[in-house]
Amino acid sequence: MTQSTMEQTLTNSWPKRFRIMFTNYDIACALEAGTRFILSLLTLTILVGLAGGVVKTFLDLRLLLSANVEVALRQVLVDTLTLLAVVEVLKTTRAYCSDGRVRVTFIIDTVLVVMLTEVISRWFTGGDWQQFAILGGILITLGLMRIVAVRYSPTQATSTQQGNQPGLAFL
Repeated sequence: MTQSTMEQTLTNSWPKRFRIMFTNYDIACALEAGTRFILSLLTLTILVGLAGGVVKTFLDLRLLLSANVEVALRQVLVDTLTLLAVVEVLKTTRAYCSDGRVRVTFIIDTVLVVMLTEVISRWFTGGDWQQFAILGGILITLGLMRIVAVRYSPTQATSTQQGNQPGLAFL
């Protein structure tokens, strides 16, 4: 066996081919596919929870017949606002699946909806003024963060810079 035949046999060996194939395989691609699969399961879970919440809200409508109208409408309102918070979480999950990243505005919107739901439920249950002050401070902070996130968005800055250059806008 000559030197070149021996080298050719070694390069065609299974461990070397496996090692080359493994190093050429993009690990980041596998992790991305796994993340998307898990997020698909999460999306399915959120949808099932949303459907269950809608059924529960409809079942709470029978409180109109048996309980005080004010109590029944409070329950339906809090259930509806909670479902809207779940919709915002679903929207954030779907945005990650389509864009590959989570937008800060979506997270802030989700937290704002949840916090507003909490304020309204505390309002109906007659919470202390300290609770309202704390929740109000959080809401104001989140509102300011939302404004800053929209005003200084990196995607908006790049589109504005491109729009200011002559000859690049094709609209």
